[in-house]
Amino acid sequence: MTAAQFDADLIARYDTPGPRYTSYPTAPNFRDDFGEGALRDIIRASNDDPVPRSLSLYIHVPFCESPCFYCGCTRVITRDHNKATLYLDRLYREIERIAPLFDRDRPLVQLHFGGGTPNFLDDREMSELLESLARNFSFSRDSEREFGIELDPRWCSADYVRMLGRHGFNRVSVGVQDFDPDVQAAVNRIQSVEQTRVVLDTAKESGFRSTSIDLIYGLPKQTPEKFRRTLDKVIALAPDRVAAYAYAHLPERFKAQRRIHAADLPSAATRLDLLALTVETLTAAGYRYIGMDHFARPTDDLARAQDAGTLQRNFQGYSTCADCDMIGLGMSSISRIGASFSQNARDLPNYYAALDEGRLPVVRGIRVDDDDILRADAIQQLMCHGQLDIRAFELRHRTDFAVYFAAELVRLRELEKDGLISVDSAHLTVSPRGRYLLRNIAMCFDAHLQRQAGAAVRYSRTL
Repeated sequence: MTAAQFDADLIARYDTPGPRYTSYPTAPNFRDDFGEGALRDIIRASNDDPVPRSLSLYIHVPFCESPCFYCGCTRVITRDHNKATLYLDRLYREIERIAPLFDRDRPLVQLHFGGGTPNFLDDREMSELLESLARNFSFSRDSEREFGIELDPRWCSADYVRMLGRHGFNRVSVGVQDFDPDVQAAVNRIQSVEQTRVVLDTAKESGFRSTSIDLIYGLPKQTPEKFRRTLDKVIALAPDRVAAYAYAHLPERFKAQRRIHAADLPSAATRLDLLALTVETLTAAGYRYIGMDHFARPTDDLARAQDAGTLQRNFQGYSTCADCDMIGLGMSSISRIGASFSQNARDLPNYYAALDEGRLPVVRGIRVDDDDILRADAIQQLMCHGQLDIRAFELRHRTDFAVYFAAELVRLRELEKDGLISVDSAHLTVSPRGRYLLRNIAMCFDAHLQRQAGAAVRYSRTL
């Protein structure tokens, strides 16, 4: 992967809505006629593969104690912790229904808890859930397995982090977004540096091998001067990874965002300055730009996976575990199993109703066809490694790249003129200037996106 070069004018010119490519096809293409029967068939076929894939497990905990106004995640705002009991009761039913469908000789090498707020579950609830997972799935004993969790430091004690360490967690991600008091007030998330430090330092002391901080640029009241102070505080906390996401203001889709005053949002020029500042500050502090929004220390697993060619993108963003079937459990979770994607019910009533009726809660999905597989591979190669080896691609898929992707190569020529990518008979290579525009490059291969032209499908902007 070539080193990235920040070109503000070029990035501004290509700032357009587009998918993040945590899957291909992307979620707007999932179909309502994909149900439990289709999912069972897919799982059965995945067990019969000549070399069945290892398993990755995602658990969605949707509850949050208070709303962060910027949030576009699927979550339920409540301070009633009895709701966790009702949710866990259904989650256990889901585990008991889906786990037996997978052969027990398929090791679970990756586990991730997201939300919402996973630490909405108390120590006992989390311990019992982990014990249930260990009974129903074959946890890998490999030291390289990855067990990660997202934590909200406002509601997380050092003892809670130590408990997670005892259960084998080795990666933690904490949301910060911004440490500036004015920004925090504007988005309803008041969080101190000290609260954040307790979680990160305790994780390191408890043997976690990777810690991560999430930031958002483009929030109300942000300025480069104030965000520089946030970045300095983040660097002082010394996380192994930093994710810096662009705020997507879509109040028509996300009710909480209507609490944000549009007049308080930074201009497009200021957003670009915030991104440039983030890149400059983090790279000067020794972080490597992985791609999209992710930065990591060269010794972190994410950077090592990129070096080894095993980096991939999934619904958690960049990930170290390639070639796994990913099972999503809980409300709204998405699974990627074999040649398919599927999603659970996106609200509690429908999620609960399915399990109360003895059904898996899958409500939509898509069977991936041969064309999708080719395009997904091309997008993954470019998004994760910045290069596509055409001859190797042709051997994998038994196709003539230039013929199959003739229209895509025409689109890429326009990007090549702007210096985003170089194209020859042997390789597609993302340029240093193109590394911050990976989404735009990947969009050239998205057949579904081309068919959606003019349709009311909303994506975040690439800046």
